Amino acid sequence: MSKQDADSLTPAMRQWRETKDAYPDTILFFRMGDFYEMFYEDAKVCAELCNLTLTSRSKGDNPVPMAGVPHHACERYLKELIGLGQKVAICDQLEDPATAKGVVKRGVTRVVTPGTVLEDSCLQSHSNNFLAAVMMDAKESGLACVDLSTGEFFVSVLDPETLGDELERLSPAETLVPHAAYAEGKPLNQALQYRAVGVVTKRDDYFFDHRLSESFIKEQFGVATLDGFGLTGATCAIGAAGAALEYIKETQPQTGLKHISSLRRVERSEHLILDRTTQRNLELTHPLMEGNRGNTLLGVLDRTRTGPGGRLLKNWLLRPLAAVAPIQERQAAVFELMENHSPRAELRELLGGVADMERIMARVITARANARDLSALAGSIRMLPGIAQLGRDFSAPLLSQLSAGIDLLEDVAEIIERALVEEPPVILREGRMIREGFNAELDELRAIAHGGKDWMARFQATEQERSGIPSLKIGFNKVFGYYLEITNVHKDKVPENYERKQTLVNAERYITPELKEYESKVLGAEERIFSLEYELFVELREAVAQQVERVQQAARELAALDV
Repeated sequence: MSKQDADSLTPAMRQWRETKDAYPDTILFFRMGDFYEMFYEDAKVCAELCNLTLTSRSKGDNPVPMAGVPHHACERYLKELIGLGQKVAICDQLEDPATAKGVVKRGVTRVVTPGTVLEDSCLQSHSNNFLAAVMMDAKESGLACVDLSTGEFFVSVLDPETLGDELERLSPAETLVPHAAYAEGKPLNQALQYRAVGVVTKRDDYFFDHRLSESFIKEQFGVATLDGFGLTGATCAIGAAGAALEYIKETQPQTGLKHISSLRRVERSEHLILDRTTQRNLELTHPLMEGNRGNTLLGVLDRTRTGPGGRLLKNWLLRPLAAVAPIQERQAAVFELMENHSPRAELRELLGGVADMERIMARVITARANARDLSALAGSIRMLPGIAQLGRDFSAPLLSQLSAGIDLLEDVAEIIERALVEEPPVILREGRMIREGFNAELDELRAIAHGGKDWMARFQATEQERSGIPSLKIGFNKVFGYYLEITNVHKDKVPENYERKQTLVNAERYITPELKEYESKVLGAEERIFSLEYELFVELREAVAQQVERVQQAARELAALDV
């Protein structure tokens, strides 16, 4: 864009230009009213990939290509774009346009990439959505993996020749690599060629600097040393872990890394090493011939009832245990469940009532959870006492250990159920979420708003009697608000204090000071109800977010029981 063109932009388009310059490698969804708009090359790309109508913002010699999607349908288009390997920066309105002075303040609230997506429609329930970061030197390679949708975070130190096989096993949606080290012909580039590594994102090399990364990891987990993670001297793994964390922080500027609460080192020696050829030939998760997932070992075995259980089963299949003792522990647990049909069936039924608590908490932490998510979390928690009790009745050590470790989270369920109605709506800003009796101010406002109908009925009856017009009625529209409508047959009976607002073919519409005063009171109460309910919900969501580690741990215990 030339300087002359830039100078001719409207304030809103200058704002778009500045934001686009800050996120040049993404498609920018720019919120304008009820739509996310795309301009210039972004509009052309989206129009082609998503079958959108390409229009222009201005006519004349230099029309600006434009395409848009309704904000409420944003998720559908994100799914299409992310599935095609695109990255999308979401630029939202950060203030109410009705009260803004000048151009509405906007800012990027998140960048959605294949490895950082959180929308349910873009995720597979029984598969992790990993963001991987890799670094390699002559002696070793480091691999870090984060599933932002669950909070899982682990690192591995690998021989350079095994890095590709490990990535093939994990099948990340996106892999971060140092820009220079990934140049054509370099060892890292060769190790990743023809591997299932998802979208490869090149990052400046300094993001992988182990000193910078070490500082960032310490800050994230509040530790003075990385010894507790088993990373002393593992410069490649540290560099990869820091690069992954920094990328998430960059793509989630408003919510960041709050639910990534732990880091573990995965030792290859604890598991059998399955190279790429073995994984493919055994048809563990993908059939040799193109077909459905049922034609694999995972498809045959997977009868899990929960999302975390399905993801864990896939992980266990691709990383078989190498030591005898833990194998025998699992066998004893499976044998006891096989021999006890009734409690096993009861356990399966209870697990079937458990939602994906890991992914719900990810949405809670990132402020994307709605009232229905929290209600599903509370309902899932109510299944925990029955599951824990059943587990304690078994004698197999692994079953007893898992059951004893389940935090029942009763306090979390109670704060949710105390605040929310039984079946809350999905949309957050239209009210009807918060229970009566939870907040005194809200109850008072509801009494005013709901009592308005009774007042209107009484007022209409009073005016009918006073004016002697039995057909007089009260109506409402968004232009005039509440009004009194009188047919032309009775217009000679209109009281003197009525003020004419609109003339129709067969009637006139009027207002009175009393009616406008009450209208203001009722409409003000309804508006405040919506804002107050949203405020109360945000407070509730933030309170639940404080319990993220407890909920994540309970979900892990349930996943193992499920498997």
